Amino acid sequence: MEATVNQQTFIIKQISSALNLKTKQVENVIELLEQDNTVPFIARYRKEMTGALDEVQIKDIMEQWQYLQNLQKRKEEVLRLIDEQGKLTEELRSSIEKAEKLQAIEDLYRPYKQKRRTKATIAKEKGLEPLAIWLLELHKEDVLSEATKYISEEHGISNSEEALQGAQDIIAEMISDEARYRQWIRQTTYQKGKIVTSVKDEEKDEKQVYEMYYSYEEPVQKAAPHRILAINRGEKEEILKVSIDVQQELFIKYMTEQVIGKKYSPANEWVITAIEDGYKRLIQPSIEREIRKELTETAEERAIHIFSENLKKLLLQPPLKGKTILGVDPAYRTGCKLAAIDETGKVLHIDVIYPHPPVSKTAEAKKKILHILSSYPIEMIAIGNGTASRETEQFIAELIKESNKDIYYLIVNEAGASVYSASDVAREEFPNLQVEERSAVSIARRLQDPLAELVKIDPKSVGVGQYQHDVAQKKLSDSLTFVVETAVNQVGVNVNTASPSLLQYVAGLSKTVATNIVKKRDETGKFSSRDELKKIPRLGAKTYEQCIGFLRIPEGENLLDRTAIHPENYKVVQALLKQLDSDISELGTDALKNKLKEMDVAAVSTQLGIGELTLRDILDSLARPERDPRDELPKPLLKKDILKLEDLTKGLELQGTVRNVVDFGAFIDVGVKQDGLVHISKLTKGFVKNPLDIVSVGDVVTVWVDDVDVKKGRVALTMLPPSEQLS
Repeated sequence: MEATVNQQTFIIKQISSALNLKTKQVENVIELLEQDNTVPFIARYRKEMTGALDEVQIKDIMEQWQYLQNLQKRKEEVLRLIDEQGKLTEELRSSIEKAEKLQAIEDLYRPYKQKRRTKATIAKEKGLEPLAIWLLELHKEDVLSEATKYISEEHGISNSEEALQGAQDIIAEMISDEARYRQWIRQTTYQKGKIVTSVKDEEKDEKQVYEMYYSYEEPVQKAAPHRILAINRGEKEEILKVSIDVQQELFIKYMTEQVIGKKYSPANEWVITAIEDGYKRLIQPSIEREIRKELTETAEERAIHIFSENLKKLLLQPPLKGKTILGVDPAYRTGCKLAAIDETGKVLHIDVIYPHPPVSKTAEAKKKILHILSSYPIEMIAIGNGTASRETEQFIAELIKESNKDIYYLIVNEAGASVYSASDVAREEFPNLQVEERSAVSIARRLQDPLAELVKIDPKSVGVGQYQHDVAQKKLSDSLTFVVETAVNQVGVNVNTASPSLLQYVAGLSKTVATNIVKKRDETGKFSSRDELKKIPRLGAKTYEQCIGFLRIPEGENLLDRTAIHPENYKVVQALLKQLDSDISELGTDALKNKLKEMDVAAVSTQLGIGELTLRDILDSLARPERDPRDELPKPLLKKDILKLEDLTKGLELQGTVRNVVDFGAFIDVGVKQDGLVHISKLTKGFVKNPLDIVSVGDVVTVWVDDVDVKKGRVALTMLPPSEQLS
């Protein structure tokens, strides 16, 4: 047991060093995780123990802990396997125990690993290992004479050359298994190698997507993640051939110096030939695979990170609360589906119009929309950005002008709306609506409350990533699920209006428990207190502890139930209010806010026996009981008029919304048919390593037109003001 404790202490120190955190923070987070506490709960309600670490930092600790535990298990397994062979030396044990990466352990284990039949194992079966060792000892005697001793009819060795060939096969494998050589070759290949691509089958690349890679090379260590994923895809589609080009002579010279040095022997030429064979046949292909795997993993991590950051910003876009909205799912032949929803998201009206060819019932379409606008207090029109979006936008913009109504419209990213509309969730929610009608409802609701609507869709379908189909799908799903959970719990959930899709992302709640909550709500009506949730089937004490602070009851009997204050601190709040000579009914009032401002937080924290960080959170909730962090973000860009591609001229200043951020820049919706690209070099003056440092999805930014290609429908934009642009 003592050894395990020591190992844990060592691992905790490694994590704190790697993540630049205090040892106690790491130790406490691991302890909390092992007690089955969720990441959102730890981040929000155990700040004293973690030193106010956020969800990402806690997740980083969790992942490092799992990796290092697995590393330790692998070390123990490798030590056992080598020891069983009777080949475990103290030096080897020490090297394995000191290894900090899985790759280093595998390199050390490689010579002892059970192999499939190779040229070397066949040669060993023929009794040629002593000859291989004799050659490596670089004797002065004649090589051919020594080799004749191994001619054997029984083993099928008919002459010296055959014996020497077998010995060379053994040497080639011995050298290729040497951990020290492999590490040096791997590192040097990474530092000095080049990724080289060429065209394999141009006919398969109909749209010339991979044209830039038909004859391409760049240093391995400078290869951009998005280019690695593009190259991988081109290779998978059998359009490209890919390899890593290195100076083989450099590695052969290095190994020759290591094995032979400056010693002269008649065996030298035989050993050098074996070294060359070992490098070309065994080491080089293996190292190339390892490096390409490492490059791919790094590129995948980068793509997943970008996707996750974009998704987080998309989910946390400010809701247009309390608005009655008309959603429009545009189309040509099948018509534009309409869905009017009230301020709670309830469907008021469903219809369809045909303003575009081939039907072109424009007058009738106008009449229908004007009827809806006069029948319901519509304040906003949400138009999906799919097929016929811009034509529909033009139709709506003209109609708004003619109607003289104070109504705005917005183009809504409808990525994933069709996925949702055809899902079981949508069928349960709207059993009597057609797929396209459900899409129109979803588009309207995305404007009203992006988070509540987007959680119904597989995060991979929301259209804010790059190469999402080319990365490890489990890693992507895990990362995106974490982002959704973090967003949902940061905002909090109204337990009386939330769908099961939203509830299942609340800390501690499973899909089953989320469904049980909604079922109970449907049967007995709205919940009036957090305590009532204890009666929900499958919602035990631990689950209640984890989820309850994130579940809000805005119209609850206890006013604290509408806040982010955890019930475990209700007694503390009552004592605090009594001390301030206040009452719970004063929540959010200016009178209470003024008292809280004048309070000595450190002194009160000691008096109440509660951590200062937790107390500050409680004070914030008392001052702003129904605070939504999204309300503090800039609102989306609303529109009344339309812009055409032909209207754009170089230097024109525009306002736009960031739709997607990728490695090489950002795509901005400036109100024309195609989103414009701001290249990474034109995001700001000076070097930009990561576009996410400058812009995020949903940001409203000022841009200038850099170039327009009407024929290709492309717009190049810049965020550099004219004074900073190069002539």
